Amino acid sequence: MHDADAPRPVPTALADGSEAEDVPFGALQSCVGIRDWLLGEGARLPKADDLLAGLAERLNAIGVPIDRASTAIDTLHSEYSGVGRVWTRGGGSTVRLFPHGEGTAKAYQASPFYAVHETGEWLSLNLSETDEDAYAIIPELKADGYTHYVIAPLIFTNGTKNGITFATRAEGGFRDEDIAILRFVMPALAAVMEMRLLNKQLDTVLRIYVGDEPHRAILSGDIRRGQVRRIRSAILFADMRDYTRLSADRTPEGAVDLLNAFFDCLVPPIEREGGEVLKYLGDGLLAIFREPGDDLGGAAKSALMAAESALAALAEANAVGRFGEGKPAVDAGIALHHGEAAYGNVGSGTRLDFTVIGRDVNLASRLARLNRTLQEPLLMSKPFVDFLWGDPEPLGVHALDGFEEPMAVFRPMRLPATVKRAASA
Repeated sequence: MHDADAPRPVPTALADGSEAEDVPFGALQSCVGIRDWLLGEGARLPKADDLLAGLAERLNAIGVPIDRASTAIDTLHSEYSGVGRVWTRGGGSTVRLFPHGEGTAKAYQASPFYAVHETGEWLSLNLSETDEDAYAIIPELKADGYTHYVIAPLIFTNGTKNGITFATRAEGGFRDEDIAILRFVMPALAAVMEMRLLNKQLDTVLRIYVGDEPHRAILSGDIRRGQVRRIRSAILFADMRDYTRLSADRTPEGAVDLLNAFFDCLVPPIEREGGEVLKYLGDGLLAIFREPGDDLGGAAKSALMAAESALAALAEANAVGRFGEGKPAVDAGIALHHGEAAYGNVGSGTRLDFTVIGRDVNLASRLARLNRTLQEPLLMSKPFVDFLWGDPEPLGVHALDGFEEPMAVFRPMRLPATVKRAASA
């Protein structure tokens, strides 16, 4: 909802006092009470749904006949471009996510939100006099008995264009004093919504780019270089076999699609088993499964289940042609190790990275190089299998680059038949 090339409109929160001029004198104290609620308790509510519902309920309490209220808010998210919320009297709140893509863009351009963003002005529609084809929502509003529909732009200080609507079933629609009250509370509402949204976006973007646990650590203040702590975990390295060959005849966009389809097979099983994907390493990834503290093998079992499920998902994707009709099969090499790592901030100056480092992380990455040599999709180190029940199949003792002592290497005894094939040569 934000055009980066357009002049930045005036933020709704920049109130100059003129919004109070048309508020009936007897209602001013109540309106100030709603504004104070927004800036105080409303700003701290745990759910955005409660903010919209609380505002509507308080407006009704001072005589503004709100039967329906909705918001459309721009957001930063990898899967959707905006969030819509609708509150109705007696029906509570519902949430709708607007996915990225042409469909959402077309729906927005045909909506009253687009109209108020273009003009920068409020839009007030007497529904008995509004053509049903004026906006897609008009027939629905009429069918539900609403008489008056008001749409207001909510412009945030960063220039993003958002919006809020109010509808009533009152016979005469909204009165002039009702609209004046709505205009009075709008700057405070915009300020609170932007503050809440920025906090949510920071939380979401950090989680998307650094993972669930690291984003919590960063937000709690762990941002000083060298600030690390030791953790014990199962460590998983995975990469695509022969990525260079597989991507050679694809466009750059096609190569990205290939990687995304590959990671769609690996990441969900890792997260389902409680793992954390810390890094995407070109055509591979690094994930950890934390030990809860007793070192009883729970992390190793979860990592092994995730690895086997990922390979099964990859085999299924190959079977249904998800990587492209007539394209070569896509294989993975996964290495599992168990040990200790330093977990925290590494970098220089103001550019830091939150990651895991240490001898055991390096060992796991060297182990991953054996997948091709041994033509095995899944390898495990001796320290890893020490935490497993059962008897994995030994594959001998192998030297690892940079390590003086060779490492005993294993594969699962009963790797599912669908993934029991060698990685690409």
